[in-house]
Amino acid sequence: MRILLLILSVAILSSCNPKNQELARWKEHADNTTIYRDDFGVPHIYGKTDADAVFGLLYAQCEDDFPRIERNYLWAIGRLAEVEGEKQLYSDVRANLFMTRDEAIAQYENSPDWLKKLCNAFADGINYYLYTHPEVKPALLTHFEPWMPMYFSEGSIGGDIESISTTKLEAFYKQLAEGANTEAVDQQQARAVLNQTNTTNDLDEPQGSNGIAISGKLTQSGNAMLLINPHTSFYFRGEVHVVSEEGLNAYGAVTWGQFFIYQGFNEKNGWMHTSSYTDVMDEFMESIEKKEDKLYYQYGEESRPVEKRMVTIAYKTDSTIAQREFAIYKTHHGPITEASADKWIATAMLWDPSRALQQAFIRTKTASYDEFKKMMDFKTNSSNNTVYADAAGNIAFFQGNFIPKRDTIFNYALPVDGSNKATDWQGLHAVDESIHLFNPGNGWIQNCNSTPFTSAAEFSPKKKDYPYYMATEPENFRGVHAIKVLTNRSGYTLDSLLSLAYDPYLPAFEKLIPGLLKAFDQSGKKYSALKPAIEVLRQWDMRTSKESVGMSLAHYYISAYLQKGPRPEGLSMMERVNYFGMDTPNDERLQIFSEAVQKITDDFGKWNTPWGEICRLQRLDGAITQKFDDTKPSIAIGFGSGNWGALASFGVRGKQDTKRYYGTYGNSFVAVVEFGEKVKAKSILAGGQSGDPTSPHFMDQAQRYADRNFKDVAYYREDVEARAVRKYNPGK
Repeated sequence: MRILLLILSVAILSSCNPKNQELARWKEHADNTTIYRDDFGVPHIYGKTDADAVFGLLYAQCEDDFPRIERNYLWAIGRLAEVEGEKQLYSDVRANLFMTRDEAIAQYENSPDWLKKLCNAFADGINYYLYTHPEVKPALLTHFEPWMPMYFSEGSIGGDIESISTTKLEAFYKQLAEGANTEAVDQQQARAVLNQTNTTNDLDEPQGSNGIAISGKLTQSGNAMLLINPHTSFYFRGEVHVVSEEGLNAYGAVTWGQFFIYQGFNEKNGWMHTSSYTDVMDEFMESIEKKEDKLYYQYGEESRPVEKRMVTIAYKTDSTIAQREFAIYKTHHGPITEASADKWIATAMLWDPSRALQQAFIRTKTASYDEFKKMMDFKTNSSNNTVYADAAGNIAFFQGNFIPKRDTIFNYALPVDGSNKATDWQGLHAVDESIHLFNPGNGWIQNCNSTPFTSAAEFSPKKKDYPYYMATEPENFRGVHAIKVLTNRSGYTLDSLLSLAYDPYLPAFEKLIPGLLKAFDQSGKKYSALKPAIEVLRQWDMRTSKESVGMSLAHYYISAYLQKGPRPEGLSMMERVNYFGMDTPNDERLQIFSEAVQKITDDFGKWNTPWGEICRLQRLDGAITQKFDDTKPSIAIGFGSGNWGALASFGVRGKQDTKRYYGTYGNSFVAVVEFGEKVKAKSILAGGQSGDPTSPHFMDQAQRYADRNFKDVAYYREDVEARAVRKYNPGK
């Protein structure tokens, strides 16, 4: 009897041990979850419940690229400086401005039970991976918590918060931390810091994406089709398929560390997000006054106290972990992010992470347009437009999703007077009040981060019908290109939609190159040495390819002009490029072209170098920040920059110290989808599924990516099993 009691006591104590309870929960999830890896390493996760599927999804993501998951969460929760040093200090300040750990925990605790289960499964999936892979050494986060997704509720890593300048934050908060008078931060010093560092690189590949929906009346099959074409940093998202017995069956791209398909499809519908220029963030100038050692701001006739909170940020030094304490401030408009003249600036933006996560996951399980539109009523997808298609043949477009109501007598493109109550947001616009389209008569919808007022030819929304803040984006060359290739076209198949998505024409050169040719023809003998290169451009069809010398000349010419040419105020990128072609002096055009030709000659030994010798895809290791080397293998790419109107965008963000031009941004995960009785799709990644250089799936799609050789998506169980190379439970 005593032995039996002892055994029972040990069993009871073991069951009460939190670590044992956690391990038992992990193993239960693992037993309920099966992962298939197909011939390209894409994980197909099957779970008994949604929570089991999320557990398996995060486990599989960790297998593919744990360092990127950890880095995303270090950034999101404001602990990046502990790993990357003082340079990230104000990134961490920014995270703390909008949410503290205690606030994130409260958001989690107040979420509906179903969402808490998914958040628990998220943490369990990562923690079980770390438990079963002791050889993996995290940079900092050895245990993930279920409240962490509250910091990371948007599929666009960073989302709105990333647009808040850390340079401005440093210019403001550094002075306060160093003891400056809170009523009068040295604005001249702050602006000087900002002006030294806040420069724009015109040659950076533009942020954004392409979404195109085709109605069944324009397709051979009579089924609607969708192009999913996000433009992001390469290796920014993985390709996944996640299924449960509770109705989840979604395929697409997932940002590392998130538990929902961000851009993708299920059997009934698909969604493509493009970056939105809807005004979703505003700045309010606050009049600050100090009374008895407390700060107040003016609001109408009231004098309201400024909320003050002390935060301690840890950061890595050469020898240790140091700490710095900040007093951070907030009004009812939002946190203080900078100062201007004698005012402090509060930034207002969406911050409703629990509801945002609910919307993001519910989206993946919608089964009709009505369900999808009802999901949009959450109004928390703030940084995106959405292009939509479904199995019932519908196509649709939503410009933004979180749109504050404002009094249009105020110009919210600039900071507005926070003391004037009339400048406050007045609730949110209903989805039906926003710019949107449903089954336009032309049969197609396109959005390429361009104006929605050309999104469906003559059936596009009309600018006069909406307040100005709902769409502030200008037209761009990608939008012009999309309209050109979509107009008067029908009989689409998945392959012809892919051909359209990779159409090589570049509309940026329609006025630039004729302007250069005209200048040369009027120049006499002064620039006669340029004639061979000029004649190549005269014969060039303005289409990019690996073999094209015209593309090389045009790219170097436009790049040099953007760096050295005039910058007339108020012109968009498209307007400025066209200005160079039509309104600049002939001698200026030819001088800049001469320098461009010389640059190609200096770098490659001859001016007539084909584009594929210059434009390359290279991935040497799994590092998050890539290094490039002209002496090491790379793959020729025939695509062009989205700046010049390439729908298949391939370009660079940031400085490179090489002669060749190595892509870092643009087409990453791309898919075309056809909806009908059964869904069919093709996809590609810019490299491979795995971030591990020793994996066979590190760069196994790279040549296919260069050749536009898309793989068929395995969506149905029988297809997944037929393509499966591995089948396993997490941890086994």
